[in-house]
Amino acid sequence: MTLSHPTAHAADPTPPDVEKRPHVVRAPHGAERQDEYYWLRDDKREDPAMLAYLEAENAYADQVMAPLRPVQEQLYSEIVGRIKQDDSSVPVRERGWWYYARYETGRDYPIHARRKDGPGVDAVSIQRANEAGDFAGEEILLDVNKLAEGKDYYAVGALEVSQDNTIMAWADDTNGRRQYTFRFRNLVTGEDYPEEIKGTSGDLVFTDDARVVLYVENDPETLLTKRVKRHVIGTDPATDAVVYEEPDDSYYMGIDRTRDDRYIVIGVSSTVSDELRYAPAADPREFTVLAPRERDLEYSADHLDGRWVILTNADGAKNFKLVQAPSGSRDRRDWQDVVGHDPDVLLEDFELFDSFIALGERSQGLERVRILRADGSAEYVKADEPAYSMGLAANSEHTTTRLRYTYTSLTTPATTYELDVATGERRLLKQQPVIGYDATQYVTERVWAPARDGEKIPVSLVYRKGYAKDGTAALLQYAYGSYGISSDPGFSVTAISLLDRGVVYAIAHIRGGQELGRRWYEDGKLLKKVNTFTDFIDVTDFLVAEGYAAKDRVAAYGGSAGGLLMGAVANMAPDRYRVILSQVPFVDVVTTMLDPSIPLTTNEYDEWGNPEQREYYDYMVTYSPYDNLKAQAYPAMFVGTGLWDSQVQYWEPAKYVARLRDLDTGDAPVVFRINMEAGHGGKSGRFRRFREQAEMYAFMLDQLGVK
Repeated sequence: MTLSHPTAHAADPTPPDVEKRPHVVRAPHGAERQDEYYWLRDDKREDPAMLAYLEAENAYADQVMAPLRPVQEQLYSEIVGRIKQDDSSVPVRERGWWYYARYETGRDYPIHARRKDGPGVDAVSIQRANEAGDFAGEEILLDVNKLAEGKDYYAVGALEVSQDNTIMAWADDTNGRRQYTFRFRNLVTGEDYPEEIKGTSGDLVFTDDARVVLYVENDPETLLTKRVKRHVIGTDPATDAVVYEEPDDSYYMGIDRTRDDRYIVIGVSSTVSDELRYAPAADPREFTVLAPRERDLEYSADHLDGRWVILTNADGAKNFKLVQAPSGSRDRRDWQDVVGHDPDVLLEDFELFDSFIALGERSQGLERVRILRADGSAEYVKADEPAYSMGLAANSEHTTTRLRYTYTSLTTPATTYELDVATGERRLLKQQPVIGYDATQYVTERVWAPARDGEKIPVSLVYRKGYAKDGTAALLQYAYGSYGISSDPGFSVTAISLLDRGVVYAIAHIRGGQELGRRWYEDGKLLKKVNTFTDFIDVTDFLVAEGYAAKDRVAAYGGSAGGLLMGAVANMAPDRYRVILSQVPFVDVVTTMLDPSIPLTTNEYDEWGNPEQREYYDYMVTYSPYDNLKAQAYPAMFVGTGLWDSQVQYWEPAKYVARLRDLDTGDAPVVFRINMEAGHGGKSGRFRRFREQAEMYAFMLDQLGVK
């Protein structure tokens, strides 16, 4: 069966014209590329011609989507109708208080609050009180709804309370650029301190002195984390002293307290190297390096009970191992194995308790939690489904025997359990409420698709019960496949609307992620990046061949680096996809990686390569979506971006869409939606993002012929 594109007919609106201006992009080694749309870049977001073009694209998108507004509104109503609007998070106990966030019906933003610990007060009793509208004894810390009033975008990136529970710091972002401003409040008097600290990463810790904090400041041009500063609350931030400055722009920086609150830790990380320095939390002025940075030495560490526990790939432990060292050690020869390297098991994270260690690990593409007791015995937390996601939850107290962990699957809403390691008793703390949802009406599967080079690619699938695998269904295939980030199968409140319409949803766990261990990641980066793209195409071919979908009813979806994937498969295999959904896509790889002034560029040389080196330049040019657009018929596309995106600059998808339309020989529509007030994460507020998703899905369903 051949479908014509539903929105392709004579009455369709005409997409906006965009001027071509000759421009040559030169690499240091002499290679040149033409970029006729380079002029769309404006770092200040002020150029009238550029803004007029983006507004014209939005107007065109409005026209194309106008006939589909009823479908979009129906999808939005369905999605929002599943959400329990007066919900709250699982409370976490810290230093005698229970902290949580809750929502009120009809309001977009959370209320951050706390309650004093006492007899009969626990995570479940507080949730019940919140559900009953009993807020006696609650102290509201921050009502984000009030802070967001009159703002097109508002997000709180961090909220921290001093060790004596008297001062709160929070960070906010008012345009989605992830450049946070810190503010401070006296929780005893309720008064705000006058100062603001701008241009931060949103990372802050209190020292043992409630009036002194350390925070991470960003570079104003590259927006990269640059230095740690010391601030005395109530004083002018202009006088803040620099505690540490990172000289290498290929490293990210973060700051935290150790598990036992003894130390403050500054961690710097590149793609293939880490370095951690620590100082006493009582007076963090002189920092000691735990292990000096070395290329290909990665590690993270925490401290408890007089020892450092370190997760590392040292000594050839590609999938990482767990070691320990005495508190004062600065010599890697002191590192002793706690959990040795296993070529079939990837160790991802850990949490320290007085009587056990909880390990987050991955085997055969699936997450699991292992408990290592002090007596040397171990056990795994059980899972009940073939495809699922499991991980360590917020465990704030190391003295407890209770471990919190999260569990979800494509059919199981996000669930938080508490396991008493001493008794084996498991307690349900919360499952995401989904109004009208019946898990028994949906089926999940895990299959393995053959790649063209012989690898087997895990694929997670979900569909509605009664679905027939007869080669007629519509399919939405999602993947990410970069940075070693794994796309684990988790519940989606939006996907139900697709499943109920007969669409099959698949997650392709392709190379570039870390689902099958470190090797899986390394085989999908640098000079092996093309494996990511061919894996995705091979999964599509397998699912169609096996009858999961009709060959002309396949949609592909990815965002950010997953948008690079979408651009690559559109160039390489346009006939495999009816429609492609690409959000905030990284599509001009070469130009971006040649420009160290662009945020994130220097951090990512070990992910994509440095194109100033001819070998990497030549390889990037073979797959960069913008450079490989050509005269051929492309699938229908929905491309989204945010004007203030700091991760993938708006001009990348803008240039891509302009060149795509110029070269496309087909008649499939290309919609380009620009959020003029937001950044990489889309609109703020819990409901606004669902409007964006409903619009994208309405476009997709129309192209797939799904009613």
